[in-house]
Order: sequence, then structure tokens, then C-alpha cells
Amino acid sequence: MNAPVGTAMTNPGPLRRGAAAAGEFLRRHARLLRRLQWGIVTVYLFLLIVPVFLPLPDETAHVFDNLTVAAQFAFWGIWWPFVLVSMPLLGRAWCGWLCPEGMLAEWASERGLGKPIPRWMRWGGWPFVAFACTTIYGQLVSVYQYPRAVALVLGGSTLAAVGVGLVYGRSKRVWCRYLCPVNGVFHVLSKLAPWHFKVDGAAWHASTRQSHRVIPIAAVNCAPLLPLRHMQGAADCHMCGRCSGHRDAIALSPRSPEAEIVEVAQADRWQTRLIVFGMMGLALGAFLWSASPWLVTVKQVLAEWLIERDVMWPLADNAPWWLLTHYPEVNDSFSWLDGGMLLGFIAASGALVGGWLYGALHLADRLLPARATGTMDQLAQALIPLAGCGVFLGLSATTLTLLKHEGLSSTWTNDARYALLALAGLWSLRLAWRIAARRDGRHGRRLAAISAFALGLVPFLGAWVLFFSVW
Repeated sequence: MNAPVGTAMTNPGPLRRGAAAAGEFLRRHARLLRRLQWGIVTVYLFLLIVPVFLPLPDETAHVFDNLTVAAQFAFWGIWWPFVLVSMPLLGRAWCGWLCPEGMLAEWASERGLGKPIPRWMRWGGWPFVAFACTTIYGQLVSVYQYPRAVALVLGGSTLAAVGVGLVYGRSKRVWCRYLCPVNGVFHVLSKLAPWHFKVDGAAWHASTRQSHRVIPIAAVNCAPLLPLRHMQGAADCHMCGRCSGHRDAIALSPRSPEAEIVEVAQADRWQTRLIVFGMMGLALGAFLWSASPWLVTVKQVLAEWLIERDVMWPLADNAPWWLLTHYPEVNDSFSWLDGGMLLGFIAASGALVGGWLYGALHLADRLLPARATGTMDQLAQALIPLAGCGVFLGLSATTLTLLKHEGLSSTWTNDARYALLALAGLWSLRLAWRIAARRDGRHGRRLAAISAFALGLVPFLGAWVLFFSVW
């Protein structure tokens, strides 16, 4: 193997050379990465399992004197919010460098049955379904607050990842590619990453011709099952670096954060559903239900109506903890009515916010001339910055709650939230404008389409503004 950058790359700049060197570092230090991953697995399992056997903390417990609170802060105050932030910054480096589930899934696959991946597992709707079910179920059992719920949701996902690895694939991350509940979210957010492993087609072709005359080139084990020769973008790449320098045609390279969305434009209807109905609809309802004054009012009216008719079972809080939140020792238990109201609120958010936005996308698409099938799905890709920002804002609310409990000031938080939301909204509008420009060069048609696109954002943005004013 010669230079780690493609043979077609002549006199690359310092940024490109540095990126390519970083890719080579990852390839050469694959064993170090695996040791790091095993270290993360050890810490993850400790924080996941040990708090289950400890008493629930009281109001005086803090991060530095209570393991349960420390684990809660690690999972929901740091891990999940900032893993999301890492996706548009580094691509899916979390998946390839640190994720305990990915490590365990691949480890199990190395020792498993190695069966072929079944057709049902390749269904394109799993990222949306898995994200929706996990998001809703996590709210029902209060996964952000209680160790048993964390062990059930995260631990259950980990066991499923190991189980899939033991049965399907050989030294692959089948779970990560098809069934992981956050795979779809990571997939779309990583399209914004300013780095990707770029494939030089000319260099690949040249090495293929040469390999017929010399020693054949060994294949690369791509754990997330990417077709390396035809790889475009960073959406599915785990950034592990194993393919760096392969055939002198693959190198870690800088790019525009907008390139994959505007130019590559790999989109489909399930991605659109995940972005619109999942990340901007259902997730919005999951984050905002606890701060909604409307939900409290409707619940009181329904409770009074049930009492007047002597229908008392919906008001009982006797559901098991693994179905609905049930911790009477700290006076926190959901009644059947609470569970039904929560489900109804999240479903209504998904239908109303997602439905309005979907309709706006359809209108914007109709205002532009059709160039190919799936053009509305390409336009939906412009929502990725705003959708990702919404999920981050929701998850970081737990971070801020825990920091408040530690006595840190939060007077700056709303200003920061408004700024993030505004910047993400402007970025989405810019992406929509660029996507529209590729379909119609006339400013009038583009302006009409972007107006429809912007109108679709109103309920989503309005809901967050309401949350900021109440929270």
C-alpha cells in the first residue's frame, strides 16, 4: 500500500493531509480503540447495574456523593445529549470508537452462528419504529429518573444487540445497521459532519486492474456492512478507520457540512417519517408533556368525570413499574389515566406537529418542478439541523435540571436555547433554499416553496417557545 490518500489526489492541502493522517492513525491503532471500547463497556455496565441494587436517592443526594445520581447524570446529563452533538461534528465516531452496544454486538458476532441477515431485518421502517417505541416507552417508565427503568430500556437494548450478534453476521454489527433504536437519528445527523471517508473511484479502478497482476488486495471487514467501493457520505460509516488507505483509494477527508444533504441527497420516505413524525413530532411530545398546562387541565376534567360516574379503576396506580412508573416509596406512581394521557399527548404531538409539517413539505414540493421521484424526501432532509436541535434541547433539559439541583445558575439557559433554535432554523431554511435551487433556478418559485416550508415550522417552534416560557 502506498500513500494513505488516493492516487488521484495531488498536492493535497494541510487540512486534507491532516485528516488523512488521522484516518491512518485510526487504522493503525485499531487494537487501542478496541481496548478503549472495552473500558467504556466496563463503566457502562457498572453504572447500568449497580444503582439497581441501591436505595433510591432522596432530595439531599448529589452527583458527587450518590452513585445513583452520578449514573443518572452520566447517562442523561452527559452521554445522550452530547453523543447527539458529536454526530454533526465528528460523524458516527461514537459508534465506531466508544459505543458499548456496538462493541458487544461485534464481539458476539465474532463468536456467533454467522447466519445470513434475514429479509425482515432489512426493512427500512425499523429505524422509525424502534425510535418511536423506545421514546414512548421510556416516558411511560420514567427512564430519565429511575435506575430500574434505565436497566430495562438500555440494558434490554444491549441484550438484544448481543443476541442479534450471536445469531446473524460474522464479525459484523448487524444490530447497529438495522435495529438499533437510535441508528436512524445518528444516520441523519451524521450527514452534517464535516468529515467523511472519501472513496476515489479512479484510484480504486486502477488498483483493481493492478491487483490482477500482483498479490490480491485483502478485503476490509466493514463492521456496519457498507459497500466500500460505492460508499458516499457519512450517514452509515462508523468512522472506525479500518478502510483508511484501502487500495490507495479511501481517505478521511474534509467536506462541506451541507454537501451530503444538498449534493448526495440520499433520502427515502422512511427517513422523512423519522425526521418529521419521529424527531419533530413524537419526540417533541415526549419532552414537553410534563410541562404542558393543557395536559394537567384535561386530566383533571377526565378524573372528575370518572369519579362522578364511579369509574375508579383508571385512577388506580397499581401498574407494575416495568409498564408504568411505580415508585410509591418516593410518591411517584402513574395511574392508568396518567399513562393514557401521556400516550395521547405524545400521539397528538406526532400527528399535529408532524402532520402539519408533512403537509407543508408536500406543498413546497408541489410548488417546485419535479425532477425525479422522492423529491419531497430530499426537501425533508433540510429539516435535519432543526430536528437534531429539538432532540438535543429535550435531552439537555435533564442536564439542566441536574445542574440546578447541584446549585449551578441557569439564568442563561433560555437565551442559549433560543439562540440554538434560531440558528438551527436558519440553517434548515438555507438547506431548503439550496435544495430548491437544484430543482428550479427561478427565485419566485423557490421563494414560494421556502415560504411553505417555513410555515410548516411554526407549530414546532411555537411548542418549544411555550416550553421555554414554562420550564
